[in-house]
Amino acid sequence: MVPASWIGIDVSKARLDVYDASGGGGVIANTADALAAASADWAERGVGVAFEATGRYDLALRVALRAAGVPFQRLEPARVRAFARAIGRRAKTDAVDARVIATMASSLEVEEQGEHDPQRDRLACLTRRRDQLVDLRTQERVRRTEATLGDPTDSYERVIALLDAEIAICQRLIDQLIRRSERLRRLECLLRSMTGIGQVTAAVLIALLPELGNRSGKRITALVGLAPYNCDSGTYRGIRRIAGGRSRVRRALYMAALVATRPKAPFATFYRRLLEAGKPPKVALIAVARKILLTLNAMVRDDTEFQAA
Repeated sequence: MVPASWIGIDVSKARLDVYDASGGGGVIANTADALAAASADWAERGVGVAFEATGRYDLALRVALRAAGVPFQRLEPARVRAFARAIGRRAKTDAVDARVIATMASSLEVEEQGEHDPQRDRLACLTRRRDQLVDLRTQERVRRTEATLGDPTDSYERVIALLDAEIAICQRLIDQLIRRSERLRRLECLLRSMTGIGQVTAAVLIALLPELGNRSGKRITALVGLAPYNCDSGTYRGIRRIAGGRSRVRRALYMAALVATRPKAPFATFYRRLLEAGKPPKVALIAVARKILLTLNAMVRDDTEFQAA
């Protein structure tokens, strides 16, 4: 359904600033009840809603919009700021941002939103928490390694042991959540059939890249930030670079590429050809990560396990 018009929303932790060209804008509390009431009104009017991606802060809004059947666009914040500069909006307030978002949404092609999956939301929360705990453990390990005479090394050891236990609990909850869902279990099986995709990477892809298998190759690589962009002008041919995208997914695929390029691994020959062509090792690894992503996208789309060429 193509909306009659677009409402722009600037999302924050406690409230939503709404711009509605028909004059029904204002401020809405970022609570389930307030969002449900507003979404019902928007559904009745046949309008669409656009807002910036703000992580957990826009989760309640997305749930309410999906429940009411309201089409929405979740925009990349950097693109919104670039659009604001392009149309001469230099001021930045919540109300101004909401208006810019509405204007930008009206000029974009509506992208179909996937079906809401509460299990994926929960999995994403657990995955983020596991990453936080791993980061904390890394910090404590560095402190322990750099400890000098008089430093409380026994405290470092206790904290590391506690974090090890918490990480194990978090991983167990992730595994249980995936096992309880036939669809997620099948998806994990498909992903892990490829060399380099382990337990943690599979969970990251399932939780943070729900578009996998439902987007074109160009679109999925752009979403992750593995699409190389040209930098050419006239006779000048610049170096193609990747930019933007979902950094956590990109890091996971980079680690997968390190494994998949080992001797006798499925992408070792491809990686070696890139090196022989003069590509720097990191550039070649990014190319392998992109190839892995494209292969996974096709595997999930066709519901087929990995088969090495």
